[in-house]
Amino acid sequence: MSGPKEDFQHNAGKSGAARRGGSRAVPDRGDVIGSGILWLAKWAVCIVAIAAGAWVLMYLIGKLWVVILPVALAIVIATVLWPPTRWLTERGLRPALAATITMAGFIAALAGIVALIVPSVVDQAPDLADKSTAGVNQVRDWMQGPPLRIRDEQLNSAVDAIVSRLQSSAAQIAGGVFSGVSTATSVLITLFLVLVLSFFFVKDGPRLLPWLHAVLGSRGGRHVEEVLNRVWVTLGGFIRTQALVSLIDAVFIGAGLVILGVPLALVLAVITFIGGFVPMVGAFVAGALAVLVALVGNGFTTALIVLGIIVAVQQLEGNVLQPVLQSRSMKLHAVLVLLAVTAGGSLYGIVGAFLAVPVVAVVAVVVRYIGEQIDVVTAVPAESDDEVGPAPE
Repeated sequence: MSGPKEDFQHNAGKSGAARRGGSRAVPDRGDVIGSGILWLAKWAVCIVAIAAGAWVLMYLIGKLWVVILPVALAIVIATVLWPPTRWLTERGLRPALAATITMAGFIAALAGIVALIVPSVVDQAPDLADKSTAGVNQVRDWMQGPPLRIRDEQLNSAVDAIVSRLQSSAAQIAGGVFSGVSTATSVLITLFLVLVLSFFFVKDGPRLLPWLHAVLGSRGGRHVEEVLNRVWVTLGGFIRTQALVSLIDAVFIGAGLVILGVPLALVLAVITFIGGFVPMVGAFVAGALAVLVALVGNGFTTALIVLGIIVAVQQLEGNVLQPVLQSRSMKLHAVLVLLAVTAGGSLYGIVGAFLAVPVVAVVAVVVRYIGEQIDVVTAVPAESDDEVGPAPE
């Protein structure tokens, strides 16, 4: 695609009036304006075409989300499970056996976490519910006192309005229950697909790149293989680094909750660990939930102490751990990360917020590689020593 300078020179050479004596042609004003408008129109058409392609791509992703989601989650899990699988294969185990051992260990770890937190939820949930009721009564008493001084009949009318609203929406609530059952079934199916795909990715992953190279040919296969290698390294570095950062947050915050005797401390620690995989937003939500449980279960003073612990740990994470550990693997600006999480959450919910940063990291890898190839093509070759010659004295 030619730029405005090339279009201008072309049009000027064709229709501009030439000066006498063989001097360069003088461009006509209309030619200059026309070449500029033509250049702008070309770029406008390209931008519209790119936007239309992006819209079609998002439409297809939405239609095929039931297939894309398990594949994306399986790739993320495979980046975590590949190092131990590779270690086992280097010790002489066959890929299938190594992948089976790794997957079994991963499933056992998940089952152990569930078995660890479920009893605490069952034991402490009734007490937490009673304290929540007491907290609601305290709020009611506070609203009746100064400075609000809300009367009982006003509170009762507000409660009656909420109850009547819930009763009028009974059909919608019942439909939501059946929808929730359907969603739970879909989650189980998706989880099963993720585990199966993760096993095959870990087992047969090393064979994929040579196969793609052979299918695409030497020219295209070389670029695809290099990009996929970089994407794999970037994803693996992001997941492992984020897991380490989230583990440190969960250990410190969970230890503080256990020392203070906050209900559901282990559950909140696990939520903190999981929330750490959603940069910025996940840590804030997990911290707010921990403060809320501490407020209901232990009172205002304990909630303030928990808030101080969470702020201190997150400051350590944001100012020390994240810059040191993730700067090498991600190389993404914080604003770009925040926008990606917001867009992913608004389009695809919690899963979209979780996958937003890896997707943006993959796009960044592709863009950087394209930039490198453009630099190689557009680089001006250095002149040889014979052409340059020695500098005059």
